[in-house]
Amino acid sequence: MEEKKTREIDLLSLVIKILQEWQLLCKFCGVAAVIGIIVALCTPKYFKADVILAPEMSSGGLGLTDNLADMAANFGIELGGKSSMDAIYPELYPDIFSSTAFIMQLFDVPVRLKDDNTPRTYIEHLEKDQKVPFWTYPKMWIGELLKPKDPMADGKGNKDNYKISRKDADLCDAIRNAILCTIDKKTSVISISVTDQDPLVAAILADTLKQRLQSYITNYRTSKARIDYEYYQQLTNAAKEDYEKSRRKYAGTSDATTNVSLRSVELKLEDMENDMQLKFNTYTNLNNQLQTAKARVQENTPAFTVIEAPIMPYRAASIPRALIVLIFIFLGGLCDALWVLYGRKWYGKKKSGNSK
Repeated sequence: MEEKKTREIDLLSLVIKILQEWQLLCKFCGVAAVIGIIVALCTPKYFKADVILAPEMSSGGLGLTDNLADMAANFGIELGGKSSMDAIYPELYPDIFSSTAFIMQLFDVPVRLKDDNTPRTYIEHLEKDQKVPFWTYPKMWIGELLKPKDPMADGKGNKDNYKISRKDADLCDAIRNAILCTIDKKTSVISISVTDQDPLVAAILADTLKQRLQSYITNYRTSKARIDYEYYQQLTNAAKEDYEKSRRKYAGTSDATTNVSLRSVELKLEDMENDMQLKFNTYTNLNNQLQTAKARVQENTPAFTVIEAPIMPYRAASIPRALIVLIFIFLGGLCDALWVLYGRKWYGKKKSGNSK
């Protein structure tokens, strides 16, 4: 108990010692407050827009078993076993967002500012509308001086599908840090957030990301079904054309031999009729498979329920400026305490040592 009381008295004496020089404390806190105000005013605000989606979960629709089951269904046979899993499941959506190919598609997204309706692309917004704190200028200048020359920057470099310009790579990194996609593993709910200095740009880009993700997943989920549909469409069109040619040929021959009663002519007409019937059956069967493929495209198209739509935020997501000033005032008071308790004594010893 005595040891604890001694510590409390020592701490109280330190506080009293600091407060005895309250004028010095006010100076430290005042200078720190001025610096804090400058930093707060020069620090750009950032706004965050959110989108929350609930995707439709699928356990099949892409395997060979499905195709066999659909083919058997045309003949009235029901086969089980539709259990193939999607190769792209919700846990991989954040990786899609961070891929360079996906991010570069956002360069040309049309956006507009909250206070300026002039249309511009997202990459133009990043290059021209972003505010940069003054203390980052030296780092930028040094980086530009030390940065090696980019052969693709002046358009003279040879085009290479495996290379992008250093400028585009830096913009991709900036966008990658501005967008975020998270998945709730329990509910598979997708949360998309976009951070930007302009609140309207953040909302527009969040809505664009929602649409791009839906299109990306829809194209993947329906790719096999759309290929099958296009294939059966070609076969059906060719079968229909063959059937119509056979029908016109049979009708022309039948009209030309109306008054002819030769057995050879009858056999020829019978063969032509059988050939026409076979082509009609082929066309009918292919048309049924075409309709099945068309229905499969719709069946494999995923549905997304929008739980929270993107809305322009009015409150900044960055640190409030008042809090920045308070942090600097606290640091000023801390510096004053260190100077009064330790710094002045150390400086006096060092000065007296140098004088000797």
